[in-house]
Amino acid sequence: MRRWPPPIPGVAHRRAAAAAAATAASPADELVRQHNRSLAALLRRGRFDAARRLFDAIPDRNVVTWNSVLAALARGRDVSAARAFFASMPVRDAVSWNTLLAAYSRSPHPDHLADARRLFDEMPQRDAVTWNTLLGAYVRRGLMGEAEKLFGEMPQRNIASFNTMVTGFFSAGQVNKALDMFDSMPVKDSASLSTLVCGLTKNGRLDEAEELLTKRLRVTDMDKAVDAYNTLISAYGQVGRESDARRLFDMIPRGQYQRKMTNMRVFERNVVSWNSMMMCYTKTGDVCSARTLFDEMPVKDLVSWNTMIAGYAKVSDMQEAEKLFWEMPDPDVVSWNLIIRGFTHIGEVEHARGFFDKMPERGTISWNTMISGYEQNGDYDGTVKLFTKMLEVGGMPDRHTFSSVLAACASLPMLRLGTQLHQLIEKSFLPDTATSNALITMYSRGGALTEAEAIFKQMQTQKDFMSWNALIGGYEHHGRATEALQLFEEMTSASVMPTHVTFITLLSACGNAGLVSEGWRVFRTMVHEYGIAARIEHYAALVNLIGRHGELDDALEVINSMPIAPERSVWGSFLGACTAKKNEQLAHMAAKALSKIDPESSAPYVLIHNLHAHEGRWGSASVVREEMERQGVHKHPGYSWIDLHDKVHVFISGDTSHPLIQEIFSVLKGFDMSCRDWS
Repeated sequence: MRRWPPPIPGVAHRRAAAAAAATAASPADELVRQHNRSLAALLRRGRFDAARRLFDAIPDRNVVTWNSVLAALARGRDVSAARAFFASMPVRDAVSWNTLLAAYSRSPHPDHLADARRLFDEMPQRDAVTWNTLLGAYVRRGLMGEAEKLFGEMPQRNIASFNTMVTGFFSAGQVNKALDMFDSMPVKDSASLSTLVCGLTKNGRLDEAEELLTKRLRVTDMDKAVDAYNTLISAYGQVGRESDARRLFDMIPRGQYQRKMTNMRVFERNVVSWNSMMMCYTKTGDVCSARTLFDEMPVKDLVSWNTMIAGYAKVSDMQEAEKLFWEMPDPDVVSWNLIIRGFTHIGEVEHARGFFDKMPERGTISWNTMISGYEQNGDYDGTVKLFTKMLEVGGMPDRHTFSSVLAACASLPMLRLGTQLHQLIEKSFLPDTATSNALITMYSRGGALTEAEAIFKQMQTQKDFMSWNALIGGYEHHGRATEALQLFEEMTSASVMPTHVTFITLLSACGNAGLVSEGWRVFRTMVHEYGIAARIEHYAALVNLIGRHGELDDALEVINSMPIAPERSVWGSFLGACTAKKNEQLAHMAAKALSKIDPESSAPYVLIHNLHAHEGRWGSASVVREEMERQGVHKHPGYSWIDLHDKVHVFISGDTSHPLIQEIFSVLKGFDMSCRDWS
């Protein structure tokens, strides 16, 4: 019979001590441990309210119980609540002090760094975690002078201390100091090498990073180098150096991950190496090379599958993406979101909704992906309905949610719902720049320019170029060209760089108001002062501006002198101006050019038909209509809508499906009779 060797004395001693301690533990101690495990489980799942109720109900608490809730408050960035809870703790240990110190250190509030330092000075005892936490606080804020001083005062330093300093020097652009600190490290780990390579790449010194890895690295450090290689592969991918990334990838020996269950580290490719190289290929749209690597991988993780799905989605090959998705052993929420986003990107919103409805669980990002998909594809009613459902099932909207829904409200427009959203936003969080911009757009398009102007003024230093464009667009939308031009002057005085969108809006505003000279000045300012090349949209707006003022020859000269081929919008603007000014010859020329560019467009036929009809030439108008029918061109029916009692009512030309259609016709008939009587 085989005899097992006796246990090692040290191990046997620890086992005996643990068994004795377990035997000696009282039932009360065991109950506390059970409560602590339940409390930790609730906090891990984010159920803080339930965890707090359990905490309040626990009769006997130890320091672990208190530390669990303190850590949850610290993770939630509620530093004030964490401090108050810390003050109420009857017993504290090193973990308690370090947890509160970490909360202050990570907080972006400008006063909390001083609070962290005061807490550090008050601590009854400090360990390496304490020193490194405060050191990280200085480094994150770029205070490298204070960090160096604290580093010099440290009674003992570990690898994390050195890595923090190296990171700080690189972030501050002090590359030589970072290299000196790295060289002075008595011991290095894989994080040290990755920190060095990451710092060099962020400072644009990729070739130096490769030289360090491939030529200057000691053989004894090679077992720690694979993570640094992976970092550099990703960095090459970020700047489009795909071939350099592949060369570096090929330098890493191909292993089988045989040692993944042991503590032994060897220099061979791991799953991150393969994923990093795949990401380089998908970033440039080379999904074929990425798929070849994917198929060669000895082991795949969720990132591998999601990277490949994201690559297919990026090139709009959703057939392959969907096929791969259903082959996944266990898709996570990221996988579902990628598929949903991919289908909405190619306009297959209902297919995306099918995936959304099948999701086993949905987070805020999932809701946002589907809501923004509706909005970006012009289904504003679907956007609002899904947002309403999100609130009904207890979803937690964030800034991105509100931006999409506000954009839908602006496009419908639904001012009442938009106003309610504004109130909800102010109760939920402080609006950021993107949210404020969406509010300005929503109020502007809804006719509430006063509210839009108020939000714009409240933003103060938060304004970006989109903020200015949003309000300028609001003025243009309501025909207030003078205010739009005045705001543009304020924009340039504030040293905010206008964009091509700014000038499209200004040209449209001038066109609506008939400000020809001002429009020309805006166009020349764009080209000569800001060096922005005129696009099709600028030329279309300029032609509309000049043509509708009656200067048709000048408008035609602009078209003929364009450095780019005039497209549908340019000829459409010119045709509209010709019909408005009843210039039949030029109108026919513009219609012919427009039909050649877009044979399926009904615009040239309709405008020429209306021109003949307006002059009473009904025979010629009938010929145009017959030619339109012969060419198989169909006019899309016009439609309008109103927002009444939080419901959008859509009216399409020739449609009689509205449930109140008889009442509507009755009212319209009454209006018609009143108008006839008045005239």
